[in-house]
Amino acid sequence: MMGRTHALTGWCAGLVVAPMVGAEGAHQAVAFATVTSGFALLPDLDHPGASASRLLGPITKAVSWLLRKASAGLYALTKGPRDEDCKGTHRHLSHTVVFAVLLGLLTAVGTEKGGPWAVAGVAIFALLLAEDALGDWLLPVAAAAVTWWATSTPDGLGELAPLAGWLGYAVAVGCIVHCLGDALTKSGCPFLWPIPIRGETWYEIRPPKALRFRTNGPAENWVMVPVFSILAVALLPGATDYALDVAAQVVGR
Repeated sequence: MMGRTHALTGWCAGLVVAPMVGAEGAHQAVAFATVTSGFALLPDLDHPGASASRLLGPITKAVSWLLRKASAGLYALTKGPRDEDCKGTHRHLSHTVVFAVLLGLLTAVGTEKGGPWAVAGVAIFALLLAEDALGDWLLPVAAAAVTWWATSTPDGLGELAPLAGWLGYAVAVGCIVHCLGDALTKSGCPFLWPIPIRGETWYEIRPPKALRFRTNGPAENWVMVPVFSILAVALLPGATDYALDVAAQVVGR
């Protein structure tokens, strides 16, 4: 699945999950979904050419190298009798629910200890990830959102504080959404590691052949991207009510 699709699905998932974890206000829901959208791209840090690996130059490249080494070592150590004879770098360690949960826990602890500034740092990093996938248009939109935040709430930074622990959920959900998206492609995704399935510890989960799609193919570009682009706006807090009010006014005329 392409980066833009991962970012869109992550954003939509974030808006759905935000109220469930207490991020109910528009400001908090948008911040939560921003993190989910950005971290829906992070699992591809295990590929040297991915946007996540190139994001911060030598810093993220070094982390990508370390992740690939760790993934290869773990694959060699835990592969089952019927697992493929491969390096075990891309779409392995970082594409598992275990990785998502551990990264989410680390984020939760880190943001709780670091407070609002740590939350802002995670959100900015996620925004940079999403911007690299969706395009530069996202930066002026984000700037407008920050301006709206600052002018519509007396304590903008303070409103981030309640999100500190909850951002662990945003990070975990983003990574899991990435795995689910990749599982729909022809290659599949071993996100249930280390549960052994049919003699494979790294069993690639995927739907029946008729429901799989090719990365950057017609199904992704002409179906998934348009659908999730519409949902990305429709799921915004208050967007549905606003649309219904406008429609009622138009009909009333």
